[in-house]
Amino acid sequence: MTATPALHILRTGVRRPNRRFLLGVAIVLVGGFVALLSATNPFLTLAGGIIAVVFGLSLRQPAALPILVMPALLIVTRIGGDSTNLSVSDFALFLAFWAALLFGTRPFSTPMRTALWASAGYQALTLFTIVANPYLANMVEWWHAWILVGGALLVGWAIGASGSARLGLGLLIAAAVTIAVATCVQWTISAATGYFGPVFLGAPFSMQKNAVGSILAFAAIIVYTRPRWLRWNDLLCLVLFGLFVAGILASQSRQAIIGLAVAVAVVALRPDPHRHRSKFVLVAVVIGAVVVASLVRDQLDSGNQFNSAYQRLTWFSQSLVIWQKYPAFGAGLRWWYTDRFVEKFQPPNAEFEMLSSAGLVGLIGFLLMFLVILVALWRIDSRFGTLAFVMVLMRFVQGQFDLFWVAAQVSIPFIVAGVCLGAQAHAWRQPPDEVRRLPTTRREARV
Repeated sequence: MTATPALHILRTGVRRPNRRFLLGVAIVLVGGFVALLSATNPFLTLAGGIIAVVFGLSLRQPAALPILVMPALLIVTRIGGDSTNLSVSDFALFLAFWAALLFGTRPFSTPMRTALWASAGYQALTLFTIVANPYLANMVEWWHAWILVGGALLVGWAIGASGSARLGLGLLIAAAVTIAVATCVQWTISAATGYFGPVFLGAPFSMQKNAVGSILAFAAIIVYTRPRWLRWNDLLCLVLFGLFVAGILASQSRQAIIGLAVAVAVVALRPDPHRHRSKFVLVAVVIGAVVVASLVRDQLDSGNQFNSAYQRLTWFSQSLVIWQKYPAFGAGLRWWYTDRFVEKFQPPNAEFEMLSSAGLVGLIGFLLMFLVILVALWRIDSRFGTLAFVMVLMRFVQGQFDLFWVAAQVSIPFIVAGVCLGAQAHAWRQPPDEVRRLPTTRREARV
């Protein structure tokens, strides 16, 4: 059977002659559009010009837009109304997704295809709740979840497969440094006034403590793992790791501390013939876990029904009550935005959220998606797979203690996983003298 033009583009990307043709058409269309706007709205004219430049760069360098939006992926400021309550991070990812889809490198490697099929399987199983609960927010969140996982994988792949992994992740780390510095400065100023509580960043970041902690935890594990193919300076990465850990501690995000502790333990314990890692860091991991556990125990022993630990127990109970009304397919994604329930909260746990939103069917799809992706990432060459594995694992662990489907906190780990998979595929396309430096066993060479 002959493939349709759309399917052919998805498999092969846009060929160079077609890119020139598209560039010509784009210049004509955008030129006319800008001419019409220039007399009425200078701001829209500027925006149109920027879009034209970015589109032209995408035709010349397919990964241009995905690379440029990497810092914007950390901006969680909300845009849109209640039914389409998305963030700047979501919008940036959406734009980069189309560039990666149309102009990204093909073919995909075997692990990349596996990860995309796992994401598609989750989307298929949550489609039942869309049919059972027809309302706008439900449909929007279904597409949103697909972009956060499958779209993020494609964007990361486009960056890594183009040979731009170092630049793309470097921009991400640079943006995280800004957040870490702002967090530490704000905590220092607050401490000088006698307040030692968690940090909530205001404008222009508009980030609550768990968003700050989770994003800095992702950045911390990237610089701690620092695969050799990134060619980053070890001393600089050590300094940045300390900065990010300080920011996490200032945010006082327990989910970030636990997630980072698990990720660091995996990286430290996994054998790596290309880099020696001290096991002394495991002492700090154990200390962090003990401190978090003691804080939670103190909250439960306090008897205060309004602290975060007791509030979570209440929300878990209410989530189960809602799930029992819709056991198979759930009450719908983002049910807390509707008027059907008195409760107006997003369950602070991945499994409780999936049960109440998509029922048993959706929960099975969610767990299978993570299991398949984690297994696929663990089996590839550890130089590329370790960072990808711990990023996805960290997000799963974080989701056990707070909201899961939250903008940048979901997309960033899957983008980094896509970058690692793309970087591996790019490495195997290099000249033979470069390939000889890579592992030659069948298992390690599988791409």
